[in-house]
Amino acid sequence: MVLESIITPFKAELHPRKLFLIGFVYCSVAIFLSLWIFRSYSSLIMVFLTTIACVPLMYNTIKMEEEKDLQDMGERWLLKEHKKALFAFIFLFLGITIAATLWYVVLPADTSAILFESQIETITTINGGVTGFATREMSIFISIFLNNIKVFIFCVLFSFLYGSGAIFILTWNASVIGAAIGNFIRSNLSFYADTVGFEKTAQYFQIISVGLLKYVIHGVPEIFAYFVAGLAGGIISVAVIRHDFGSRKFEHILLDSADLLLLSILLLFIAGLLEVYVTPVIF
Repeated sequence: MVLESIITPFKAELHPRKLFLIGFVYCSVAIFLSLWIFRSYSSLIMVFLTTIACVPLMYNTIKMEEEKDLQDMGERWLLKEHKKALFAFIFLFLGITIAATLWYVVLPADTSAILFESQIETITTINGGVTGFATREMSIFISIFLNNIKVFIFCVLFSFLYGSGAIFILTWNASVIGAAIGNFIRSNLSFYADTVGFEKTAQYFQIISVGLLKYVIHGVPEIFAYFVAGLAGGIISVAVIRHDFGSRKFEHILLDSADLLLLSILLLFIAGLLEVYVTPVIF
């Protein structure tokens, strides 16, 4: 009750940047509780605990967005209104990601290995799949885009079935991205510590910045797309409960959700292009 009551959906949309700190706190508390109580299973338990803290905010926000659909406004106005909620969710996700990254880097190596065991396995599988089977850029793009579409379907399905279920998928993705960034930072910090020592502080800040930017360039539109998909699925879920099929209100909600789903697919396409054709050139 304490963590989930920190902020209301209305305040979250008015001050979305506060969600960054809240996401950081949610994830940090979940990490320490999971290490303390469920150490052997902490890589999954910390995702569940973070999700539990986020669910009330996300569900109530989705309900508020569904009510906006009933005001008979134009699609452009609705998308503008939904943008407030989506930016709040993005800052929440970034807070969770940065928390996972920070604790991956600062915790002892053996503790990080336990805390992010499942996430590290996922990263290894993804990297092995890309380097082993996809050798050309177009093949890589198709593989990445299809994988993103699979996650997109999960977000819509989980939101439809559980109301705000997409937050579990997104929290899991945040922990995986945090582990990937943390591993990049920790590996490069170790390299520079061995080669140039600790006197060149600027090098370490550069490594952290590069580690973040490497994933932010394509990660932001990709995660934004997942939140759009989750919002669409959640709105449909609430509408099914509160309105009759075939009613004018329900049809209006379906139209708005369809626009959101198309926007999500477009964002995933752009994110895939950035990941394959832009990020490798820069890094």
